[in-house]
Amino acid sequence: MGSCLTAEQRPAAAAAVGPGGKAGEGRRKEEEALGRIAGSGVGNAACLFTRQGRKGTNQDAMVAWENFNGRPDTVFCGVFDGHGPHGHLVARKVRDTLPSKLRDLIYEDYGESPMSNSDGSLLEETPSPYADAEDKSLMAGQKGEHREFFNSMKDSFRKAFRVTDKELKLQRNIDSICSGTTAVTLIKQGQDLIVGNLGDSRAVLGTKNQNGLLVAHQLTVDLKPDHPRESRRIKRCNGRVFAHQDEPDVARLWLPNCNSPGLAMARAFGDFCLKDFGLTSVPEVTYRQITEKDEFIVLATDGVWDVLSNQEVVDVVGSCSDRSFAARSVVDLANQSWKFKYPTSKTDDCAAICLFLDNYANADGFSESSVTRKGVGSSPSMSARSRNPKRKSKKVIPEDADEGSDSNISGDERSLESFTRLNTLLTLPKFGDISPTKK
Repeated sequence: MGSCLTAEQRPAAAAAVGPGGKAGEGRRKEEEALGRIAGSGVGNAACLFTRQGRKGTNQDAMVAWENFNGRPDTVFCGVFDGHGPHGHLVARKVRDTLPSKLRDLIYEDYGESPMSNSDGSLLEETPSPYADAEDKSLMAGQKGEHREFFNSMKDSFRKAFRVTDKELKLQRNIDSICSGTTAVTLIKQGQDLIVGNLGDSRAVLGTKNQNGLLVAHQLTVDLKPDHPRESRRIKRCNGRVFAHQDEPDVARLWLPNCNSPGLAMARAFGDFCLKDFGLTSVPEVTYRQITEKDEFIVLATDGVWDVLSNQEVVDVVGSCSDRSFAARSVVDLANQSWKFKYPTSKTDDCAAICLFLDNYANADGFSESSVTRKGVGSSPSMSARSRNPKRKSKKVIPEDADEGSDSNISGDERSLESFTRLNTLLTLPKFGDISPTKK
């Protein structure tokens, strides 16, 4: 469950042939060895860093997989925030299995080059039908096979998440009845970006505005129980949504007849005691076409976003002279902010991935001396907090909004900039008080 070894560190025989002796399995293992980082480290395109908080075991997990699906222009990134007694095990299990399942589904549907035609030429750049209204309008007049392709990519994300969740329930060594994890994941292939989000971790894009200033653009919606669409689904399933009197700003999902467990998110892997009452593992999937103004993407768990705004995180990354320290700089600042804003609370675990979008062409990228698999060196001293005024993030229109819902609603303002969810799981369920119905 730690970082995968590089190709040089693995036995040659293991890299060449899989356990079953199939060449395809060996090729996939070799791809994994060449580009996968699971834990704090630095690669060609991304840097990763996590730090344990003061609540116990670090329940955050993350992975960056370059050369994903056998393509040098493709990378998979994901951060996972576990919660509950066995949340760390759930987060690591999902980290280790979800990317491979997603890759296998893409292989199954498209072969080795999912975004290319049968002759090897790239598909025309076509907006996805599952982004926002503007992107959907651009789909008019496009060929049916392109629309079908992007719908298939969305289906691949959903299938991978669903299968991962089902298999998690069957794990005998991981009790996920009252434990789970969030997930914010992405696949960047060329100029195409597909994001799959589950829970309240977040992806933020650092991009240049018309004045050349670096600004934050939020790519995901924090899927909390009080989000209008999420709340409607939960109530239809007889779940309850309310905030505990001790945490008036933290809406939670509760069982219908018992004030436990109180889960501060509306979508998650695991937490099977709540799956019949509105909690779902279906991700929200969106598409964006990367432009030359887009600089980097930051994926981080809510331990970061609870104390830092989108713009503060983007400013921190943009100010790093050495990109290999970017993720650590974000986590360092988040830890400092926890101590300042919540001096009586236990610091949450923090994990961040910084994916740079121009990594293959930028000469000022990572230096060889800074590349490590574990434990990036000490970060440079942080300058004063951002001098730029806070900017509201552009609203993200949910791809799978309920029919009849307001498509312009991206959630309560608290889901974008608030400092909430000091505890993900408030209490454990009292199974003697309830008898959940089985579907």
